[in-house]
Amino acid sequence: MTSSDNAPLLEVRDAVVHYGRIEALHGVSLEVRQGELVTLLGSNGAGKTTMMRAISGLRPLSSGSVWFEGRNISRVKAHQRAIDGLIQAPEGRGVFPGMTVTENLEMGCYGRKFDSKTEHRERLDWVFETFPRLAERRTQVGGTLSGGEQQMLAIGRALMARPRVLLLDEPSMGLAPMIISQIFKIISEINAQGTTVLLVEQNAQQALTRSDRAYILETGTITRSGVARELLADDSIRAAYLGVA
Repeated sequence: MTSSDNAPLLEVRDAVVHYGRIEALHGVSLEVRQGELVTLLGSNGAGKTTMMRAISGLRPLSSGSVWFEGRNISRVKAHQRAIDGLIQAPEGRGVFPGMTVTENLEMGCYGRKFDSKTEHRERLDWVFETFPRLAERRTQVGGTLSGGEQQMLAIGRALMARPRVLLLDEPSMGLAPMIISQIFKIISEINAQGTTVLLVEQNAQQALTRSDRAYILETGTITRSGVARELLADDSIRAAYLGVA
């Protein structure tokens, strides 16, 4: 679902991030417009998770800036960014293993106010409709779910916060191919329903097939960007990420 005429909803300008003396991001810039599904593609160690942490406020910028809805939020605390609608489903899922599925989902809207109990209930019902597997396991504790179910729970928890931009960090990590296809189908449906998505991935085939645009991140630098399907058709990218000579 694309929107090419409006100003960026989320924009990163010349982001530099250090871990001690090591520079992990070297002046990275990207933008995400309202309604888009944008992928940041890269291999392990490319700096993808660092980028997500910088956007969500969990990792400070050494220089550069992050803009959200036309505001420079570079000095805004992470919890306030979440309240404002910049919501991340982190790498590794991070579900609360001793809480039920419903309790995990409720944690997603901690700090977010609904206009009424009815609106809150409608949001929870919508998440269960989006993830029928979670509805079937609503009283089951998170730690007993399969990897795919935990990923659904992590995304559902993020959706409870009514994100303006949903940040997804490696949602396919550690999952079987059939489950990966299911997760990406759900992500596409969420985007088609109006949620703007920034997706960090190394599964090029699934990510580029379903995205509007993409950026290629290599060792902390954006090396390519453009329409996702055009990048997927590029021989050099196919060789690097799909093993196709």
